[in-house]
Amino acid sequence: MASDTIRVGIAGYGNLGRGALAALARCPDMRLAGVFTRRDPTSLRLPDPATPVLPLDEAAAHRDDIDVMILCGGSKDDLPDQGPELARSFTTVDSYDTHARIPRYFEAIDAAARAHGNLSIIAVGWDPGLFSINRLMGEAILPAGATHTFWGKGLSQGHSDAIRRVPGVRAGVQYTIPVPEAVARVRAGEQPSLSPREKHRRECLVVLEPGADARAVEQAIVAMPDYFADYDTTVRFIDEATLAREHAGMPHGGFVIRSGQTASAERQTMEFSLKLDSNPAFTSSVLVAYARAAWRMKAAGETGARTVFDVAPGLLSPRSPEALRQALL
Repeated sequence: MASDTIRVGIAGYGNLGRGALAALARCPDMRLAGVFTRRDPTSLRLPDPATPVLPLDEAAAHRDDIDVMILCGGSKDDLPDQGPELARSFTTVDSYDTHARIPRYFEAIDAAARAHGNLSIIAVGWDPGLFSINRLMGEAILPAGATHTFWGKGLSQGHSDAIRRVPGVRAGVQYTIPVPEAVARVRAGEQPSLSPREKHRRECLVVLEPGADARAVEQAIVAMPDYFADYDTTVRFIDEATLAREHAGMPHGGFVIRSGQTASAERQTMEFSLKLDSNPAFTSSVLVAYARAAWRMKAAGETGARTVFDVAPGLLSPRSPEALRQALL
């Protein structure tokens, strides 16, 4: 094993953790040093039985064995506590995605990481993350213009969870779907002011509990504030077999479009898009690439919190700067 191989830990072994493990297997310059979990470590079955599986609350004792810790917990309940705590012991990368609270989270991570000489890259993924970079580029290159972000068609984990909490719902998923007319207007160079309802619609696929009132369930969903009330929402009832057969995956994607002018008569449009079979598998692949960058930045003496705005693209690649200039520039 090369001495400069990056030793990576995974904190949390849900969908993101499993995706990170699979992504690491495709990176010869990195190796999995251990998985840390709140569950009973003996309950996890990893592809390589020799991989250390350890209690998350004992992670700090292994700081000398890990170069970068990838945090795979959830943004709502896990990362607000786990992020600063683990940043005290490790260089970290996470996918915190509660957009409105990113500034506060950044400050907490920055204080913890800087105090202990570590480097942490937060809010890594595709949105926030890759979409954020493309919004920034659009505004910088076309300052006279407008940016529109569309999500989907894709399965929303948060909205699906909200459906499942409605009384009478046994199981269900929700898909976010861009409104084609809105996308066409933006791609044509228009700069419309669009409401949430004009940009996206929501499709809910629901399995009812036995004896549940379908009409009452539908009304509870479509009237739910912050989730469905501001959108054209369709509720369709299906059986459990159909849900398992046709909706077990987690596809997602979307696009960022910047339309603007470089002169009064010159319309310019920039677009970045993703179409994903698996949201968590792709997000974890982005996390692994940024783990490589975090290790390099820490090795160069950087400490504190960073976002994707602060990371040079070349640091994500396993290739040398010379190789990148020859092959990709």
